[in-house]
Amino acid sequence: MPFPFGKSQKSPAEIVRTLKENVAHMEKLDAGDSKKCEKVAEEVSKNLASLKEVLCGTGDKEPQTEAVAQLAQELYNTNLLIALIANLQRIDFEGKKDVVHLFSNIVRRQIGTRTPTVEYISTHPQILFMLLKGYESPEVALNCGMMLRECLRHEPLARTVLFSEEFFCFFHYVELSTFDIASDAFASFKVHCHIFFLGVFTEYEKLLHSDNYVTKRQSLKLLGELLLDRHNFTVMTKYISRAENLKLMMNLLRDNSRNIQFEAFHVFKLFIGGGNLLDILLKNQTKLVDFLSHFQTDRSEDEQFCDEKNYLIKQIRDLKRPVAPEEA
Repeated sequence: MPFPFGKSQKSPAEIVRTLKENVAHMEKLDAGDSKKCEKVAEEVSKNLASLKEVLCGTGDKEPQTEAVAQLAQELYNTNLLIALIANLQRIDFEGKKDVVHLFSNIVRRQIGTRTPTVEYISTHPQILFMLLKGYESPEVALNCGMMLRECLRHEPLARTVLFSEEFFCFFHYVELSTFDIASDAFASFKVHCHIFFLGVFTEYEKLLHSDNYVTKRQSLKLLGELLLDRHNFTVMTKYISRAENLKLMMNLLRDNSRNIQFEAFHVFKLFIGGGNLLDILLKNQTKLVDFLSHFQTDRSEDEQFCDEKNYLIKQIRDLKRPVAPEEA
């Protein structure tokens, strides 16, 4: 189907092919030849700006559906997305922003109930792992993080990462010394686990039983955040109704790591406030009151923690079995 492009204006297919050639050229250039590198980098930036215009339109012109469809198909046919991610470090600042914009928009693109780019990435999972590995390169870490989160909002892609060995890299990245990168990695981890917290929670639970300290602590920290999110009220109610979850938190309160104990405390308190596992709590009532009375007493300067702990002890001490109607 012909598109109304002028003689001087290239079609989406031509722009994609030109960009792919320029990226390949950029990859082969010797970094010492600065003039050639700058010239190719300029061409790449121009190509990216042109693709962005096709995808998003301009101030006075809406994007053409047919042109966007052709652009998407050419991206898939040429594997340009893979080439752009692989060479992201070589692209200039504005170009990197355009890559993120292009990638994010094309991932969100829908045709009816289908998300074609999600389907494409599902058959090219290396894209996900390239983006995840981007956290190891400070100059592109945040760009890769934005694109990764866009992918992880789709369950098929989140599932691919969860069931891979690369998933455990998250626990290294969230501990990186560069605060911005570590925070971004945690944001991606949070988006990723939120999908499974709501859908395939049994897979998330396995992380809480990990022998790896970082994995267990970060997973527990995130669990507390997710359970306290009011949007997850139904899931939270279901979680605190399961005896095995209460027993796990009671065990984690006695973990060798004080940090894990602390994170477990913030999950454990939910069982007291709204759980229905009274039998277990009453059976352990005296022990729990005594244990919590001596729990992390050196945090005396943390007023919020002390207030929460004292209130929790009072709640547990006041627990009683409900009186049956005929006994009332």
